[in-house]
Amino acid sequence: MDDWLHNLPVKWMAVAVFAIVYLSTGAIFAIIMLLGRGNWARVFKGASPGLLSPLGTIFGLLVVFTIFQVWGDFDRAVLAVDREASALRTVVLLATSFPGERETQIRNLVRRHIDEAIATEWPEMAKGSATLNVAPPALAELLHLALSLTPQSQGQIVAQCEIVAALENAMDARRERINLSQSTVNWVKWSCMFAQAVCALIAIAMIHSDNRAAAVIAMGIFATGVAVCVLLIASHDRPFTGEVSVKPGVLLQVRP
Repeated sequence: MDDWLHNLPVKWMAVAVFAIVYLSTGAIFAIIMLLGRGNWARVFKGASPGLLSPLGTIFGLLVVFTIFQVWGDFDRAVLAVDREASALRTVVLLATSFPGERETQIRNLVRRHIDEAIATEWPEMAKGSATLNVAPPALAELLHLALSLTPQSQGQIVAQCEIVAALENAMDARRERINLSQSTVNWVKWSCMFAQAVCALIAIAMIHSDNRAAAVIAMGIFATGVAVCVLLIASHDRPFTGEVSVKPGVLLQVRP
């Protein structure tokens, strides 16, 4: 699906999806009804209504498998952001074990990382252009600072180890959210789903070619179901893109 569709508000995305599906359905209806007036009428009459059941089942399976991937990626993206926020919160809390200048430096670097993530990485993730080629500057600097700490007590030794572990966890969570920002339903899956929907609509039109009212009703019902499925998938297709997306609010909550 194109970027312009993913960036639309849900209500306008719905308008676009339903319009495209209904226009396509209307075109299929017109073509089949036109052919049904000629020599193709006998061929259409021979189409078995039993054809609709397997076609609908296959379309349903394609939708289920696609939605399973989409919702799985979306849930993983939410968990990745939550895990990053939790790790950063741990760093901030443990920074109190090193009062004074070190604590201030740690808090400032955590704040800087969150600000950079929201201002730079989130827009890039929304476009699907975020990469892991460059390490996060603030987190990298924070890790070097944590490793350079000189513990003066057993408690500070434990705190230093926990800070380093939390930073590694935050980096891992960041890597996961950036990878998931590039997750999408590829063109092969979209093409197969649309092709199956078209096949089902053609079959419905053929079977009801001698009764236009029945054809309109049956095709309209199925087309509505197709549009609803496409809207559901497209609105969640990219975890960090569009109105229904993973927001950085949880990071703001732990920003020191």
